[in-house]
Amino acid sequence: MKHNPLLTNGLSIAFGLLFLLSLAGQAFSGVAYFNEEQIASGLVEISFWQYVTSSSFAVDVSENWQSEYLQFLLFIVLTVWLVQKGSPESKKIEKRGVQSDEEEFIGQFSKEESPKWAKVGGFRTALFSTSLGLVMGTVFVLSWLAQSVTGYSAHAEQQLASLQDPGTWQEYLVSPEFWNRTLQNWQSEFLAVWSMVILSVYLRQRSSPESKPVGEAHDATGASN
Repeated sequence: MKHNPLLTNGLSIAFGLLFLLSLAGQAFSGVAYFNEEQIASGLVEISFWQYVTSSSFAVDVSENWQSEYLQFLLFIVLTVWLVQKGSPESKKIEKRGVQSDEEEFIGQFSKEESPKWAKVGGFRTALFSTSLGLVMGTVFVLSWLAQSVTGYSAHAEQQLASLQDPGTWQEYLVSPEFWNRTLQNWQSEFLAVWSMVILSVYLRQRSSPESKPVGEAHDATGASN
């Protein structure tokens, strides 16, 4: 039975649209706020296009992206070995660690519909077996580098406007300003994941795959709708 693609891809479409709408909202509100500060300082306003291509906008976007991808990278990797009794976000306690080829449908244990790289074995299967973490980690590193470069650029602009030495990129990387911005985002992401893991032990959301069934016991681990 075929389903409407909008129905079968509803979750990715919805979050894709929410991302674009929130990014656009950030851009419009950001340029308005930036120009308010420009006027207050007796400086010239800038256009929308000038703002969205500026280091100020880029650093705000990239620092959020890197913290989000760090969150998912750590959650994906750590949940291989670490478990949380009673949480649907955790594997069953006896399943902690790397699973066997048979359990993962790899090589001779693959199914007809298994991805090709899960069947062939060797380097390709090994790479495919860690591809999610590798991509998340790559995006995190690239976003973190982008944040450091754009953050330094924005910092340098402010320093030069105040007739002060902007220093080097390397100096900015170890500066309190850079790590203050970075750790602000990291701590909020870690708090969100911690809250999800713990609260899902005792609270329910009916019919959500992120929740246990409403009547499931609190200590049931790895159970989900």
